[in-house]
Amino acid sequence: MSLETGVIALAEAIGADVKSLNLKIGDLSQLQTAAKNNLVAAINEAAESGGGVEIDDGAGLGDTTVTWSANKTFTAIQAAVDALVGGAPGALDTLSELAAALGNDENLAQSMITQINNRVRFDEAQVLTAEQQLTACTNIGVGDPTRDFAADYASAKL
Repeated sequence: MSLETGVIALAEAIGADVKSLNLKIGDLSQLQTAAKNNLVAAINEAAESGGGVEIDDGAGLGDTTVTWSANKTFTAIQAAVDALVGGAPGALDTLSELAAALGNDENLAQSMITQINNRVRFDEAQVLTAEQQLTACTNIGVGDPTRDFAADYASAKL
């Protein structure tokens, strides 16, 4: 798997997890409250209204006819976060930390492609400038590819 393919796979996996979490959150506009954009305010409004809100921690995910306690809600949210983090080390378990680890590069994919394209290939021919050839050969211990070995030989015979 190439680095680009790996990064694309990572981005797709994160996107799928975010999409899954958004689906689990549901459509907040369907809340029967005036506070549709603030879950805490909606819960407070429901509790203050005395509208017969009953706490039922036995209800499962997706049951929209009951209300969970704060503890059950916290546990469900923590489980979703844990599933999204998926055992990532503490230094890389938030999007902010991932962005920092990737250099906060908004054009990361293009930057990586550029860096990959600046590598010497061994599986097919490349068109390199003389300077690039010299640098590549020096880096792998070959030396100057333009050296005139015939002149060295001729000089050594004298």
